[in-house]
Parts: sequence; C-alpha cells; structure tokens
Amino acid sequence: MSREVVLDTETTGVDARNGDRIIEIGCVELINHCTTGRTFHTYLNPERAVSEGAFAVHGLSDAFLADKPRFAAIADQLVDFLGDARLVIHNAPFDVGFLDMELQKLGKPRLRPERVVDTLVMARRKHPGASNSLDALCARYGIDTSRRVKHGALLDAEILSDVYIELLGGRQADFGLSAPPQGRRMVAANDHSAQGEPADDAGATGSLPVRRTKPRPIHLSVEERAAHQRFIATLSGAVIWKDYVATAEETKT
Repeated sequence: MSREVVLDTETTGVDARNGDRIIEIGCVELINHCTTGRTFHTYLNPERAVSEGAFAVHGLSDAFLADKPRFAAIADQLVDFLGDARLVIHNAPFDVGFLDMELQKLGKPRLRPERVVDTLVMARRKHPGASNSLDALCARYGIDTSRRVKHGALLDAEILSDVYIELLGGRQADFGLSAPPQGRRMVAANDHSAQGEPADDAGATGSLPVRRTKPRPIHLSVEERAAHQRFIATLSGAVIWKDYVATAEETKT
C-alpha cells in the first residue's frame, strides 16, 4: 500500500525567515494514488498581521483568523495525520520552509527532504518551457477550477491531487494485479484445488498469481455437444472450429 498526502498552505506573506507564518493548512490523503476521503484542514492564528499582497491572494483577514488556534495547538494532530507518508506539494520549498520553521519552534523534527515530491519540478520536466502554475496545469489537463475564486489550502490540495495523478500519467483503475503481500501468494480463480483462496507460501513472497499450465477441461452434456456439432455442420470452411472441437475432446478425459 502506497500512502501519500497532498499538502498546501496559505501564509501571512512569502518569507518565513522574516517572520511570516502559516494561516491555513490543507491535506488530502491518497492510497495507491486514489483519494480516500480523509483530509486534514485548519485555519491558524499567526499572531501577526496578514500582508496586503497575501490577503489579495487568499482573502483571509486578521479579524477572521483572530479566534483560530495557534500552530502549537494542532501540531501533534498534523504530525499524526502526515505519519510517514510521502508529501506531494506544488513548489515544495515554499510550504516546507514554513512548516519546518513552525515545527522547529516546537522542538519537533523537520520534514525529511527525501519524502517530499514537488509537482512543480515534475511539471517542468514534463512540460519544459510552458507555464506550470497550478492554474495552468489545471487548464492543460481539463481539471475544473470553477470553485477556486480565491486560493484556499484544502481546495488547492484537492485540485493538486488531480494534477498529480495527471502528471503521473492519468488515473488508472487497480484490478488487483499488483504483487500480493509478503508471505502470501495469489491463487488464480480457475485453480479449483483452492477455489481462489490465498494460501500460505513463505517461499512465494511477492510472486505473481498462479496460472494453470493446461487448458481447463470443457464440461458439456451429450445434448450440448450434439447441438454444437449440428451448428458446425452449417458453417462452410469451418476448419478452426473442427480443430477446437477435437482439442476439447482430448481434454475432456
């Protein structure tokens, strides 16, 4: 199972080293690149004024944020939600810089760089020379942004999760073809010795599903075989049908 968290923040300004703070955090959980419905979202009191430029982007005012919790009050909850998941962030150095600053103030470990996936870097590699802002990527991939009147951390994380899947090559359904957990093996549904039940096999860690080496016997009644023979007789030049029937006769016993 691959767990990822798509994350976005809004801030009082653009410079964490100059005292700007986080005022909103939004996270969306992905399992095997599919959203699970689990999210983390909070507004924060930054204990300082929001800059005019930042307010124009997200519309979060000092008055609105005045009664919101401080980062210290939600830090443990955030860390628990993130767990050891890979973090998917657009322009990651910006958000990670703010998060690291807040975490370090509380004596908590910084986010490890190797666990962060920067979708801006992915987009620049995939679309060199093109605009790779979140809005531009949404337009390129046909992702609906009609709700995005202003920037919002949770909404942007939800949108980014769709963009991330497109950057990976598009959403594909999982038909259960991935390798089974270690210490188990998958048994094909047509293996009637086990009726598709998983079986313990310490020597088959991560093995592919077991396949039959011989065709499955065809079980037809006498009446069904006679009806099929009558049908074959009505076809002209049906050599392939006759060969198939001969093969079925051989495997019947």
